[in-house]
Amino acid sequence: MVRILFFVAVFSLLQCQPKDGVLKKSIPGITLNKEIAENLARLPLKCIQTEYPNKLNQVLGDSTEYGTPKELHPAFYGCFDWHSSVHGHWMLVHIISQFPDLKYQNEIKLLLKAQISKENIQKEVAYLMRKSEKSFERTYGWAWLLKLDEALLLWNDPLASELRLNLKPLTDLIVQRYLEFLPKLNYPIRSGEHPNTAFGLSLAYDYALSAKQDSLKVNIEKRANYFFSADKNCPLSWEPGGFDFLSPCLQEVDLMAKMLPKDDFKNWLDTFLPELKNKSFKMNVATVSDRTDGKLVHLDGVNFCRAWSLYSVVNKIPEYNHLIQAANEHVNASLNSIADGSYEGEHWLATFAVYALSQNKAPK
Repeated sequence: MVRILFFVAVFSLLQCQPKDGVLKKSIPGITLNKEIAENLARLPLKCIQTEYPNKLNQVLGDSTEYGTPKELHPAFYGCFDWHSSVHGHWMLVHIISQFPDLKYQNEIKLLLKAQISKENIQKEVAYLMRKSEKSFERTYGWAWLLKLDEALLLWNDPLASELRLNLKPLTDLIVQRYLEFLPKLNYPIRSGEHPNTAFGLSLAYDYALSAKQDSLKVNIEKRANYFFSADKNCPLSWEPGGFDFLSPCLQEVDLMAKMLPKDDFKNWLDTFLPELKNKSFKMNVATVSDRTDGKLVHLDGVNFCRAWSLYSVVNKIPEYNHLIQAANEHVNASLNSIADGSYEGEHWLATFAVYALSQNKAPK
């Protein structure tokens, strides 16, 4: 019943008619609104305190370092893995700050207060300080943790200040990890999965700007320019890889759109992906063959990543607004499959959808 209600709500809000389970591809101006936010909020609310199944990604230094997910990560043990829990928290903070009268506001606030407690965050810091875990969640989980702190900073609510103070030791540690790691990374990681350097820098850059973390900002700009400024002719036709949930080419575009002045970005983009300026530009959406396969369902994520990256281009260069159509097609391809009852996608995809829709600045 929940799944049916979700589909009905999304279909009506997007003013389209479903056909064979697929949304129409000609819908302009899809942006995040209260009804969509409420429907998507159900998913992190359902999984943030769901301990199993769980993937710990743990490096054991010795036999004393065993523990249950909740023992090891009392703040971020749910939603299958640490980073999905973190970005589930980000999503809830983001939507409640955008829609203060959200149906689930009280439930969300109680959950956030329980999870992001001073004691829980102290234990999270202790885990990351283990000698064997210096690279834990580098840099995907790091980026989402900073994005969570940014969302708390931007949320005009007394609870946000309390939670941000609780989170501060972990935020400070992640900032320090970035500052230590970035100068050591000689080559960017261009995969379509968690290690992608452009993604890790993009979200951290948002945080650095909002939190006025000048040292982090300067380091990200320096390394991003070193890694990507001379890139040319990214092979977009090679995408997506079988397990991608990020677009290696377009995620790099998303980062550079944030960093470069408009004219510099346009010159860089015309060299990096010259096909984007074509008014008839099209991309085939990624298709998922089995949403019960945790790796294959990644391709829903790549659709959302492509969408937010294309929206970023239009936000920076309005004359490229022909790209909105391609972005919308990618959102539509996966939006009605998020709540399909398969935990493999449900534990994380709502975040990607919210992030993508939030980047579309088209008039509502």
